[in-house]
Amino acid sequence: MFFSEARARSRTWEASPSEHRMWVEVFKACDEDHKGYLSREDFKIAVVMLFGYKPSKIEVDSVMSSVNPNTSGILLEGFLNIVRKKKEAQRYRNEVRHIFTAFDTYYRGFLTLEDFKKAFRQVAPKLPERTVLEVFREVDQDSDGHISFRDFEYALNYGQKEA
Repeated sequence: MFFSEARARSRTWEASPSEHRMWVEVFKACDEDHKGYLSREDFKIAVVMLFGYKPSKIEVDSVMSSVNPNTSGILLEGFLNIVRKKKEAQRYRNEVRHIFTAFDTYYRGFLTLEDFKKAFRQVAPKLPERTVLEVFREVDQDSDGHISFRDFEYALNYGQKEA
């Protein structure tokens, strides 16, 4: 989703001036009639231009529901905030993927209990093995003995919300 990942973490990243200029240029390019805002369709095109995918109806509905009814669309400042949040979410997800990959030393796409123990021995060597086992069982959402990237990502996001 557009905002769920970004909400899990406080904002620590700012766009570079060149990124900011690019976002403004995309806004202007998608606002072909120079209305001063992006319509629903304009917004979809802007997302394709910036992120390389067509947003789902749910994503667009979510964004459009937050638009001031008097403006008929997304103003530049709102658009820049949306893009900033999306970029932060992407950046965070990439960090989570990097951590997961570091734990997944055999590149299987999942973590076993042994992978988990090895990782915890490196990052928290004094943590009791029983605690590691309890954490593994909690993170393994479907109890299949493997922690998928989805399980791992959920655990990190959930843990941050609890903190």
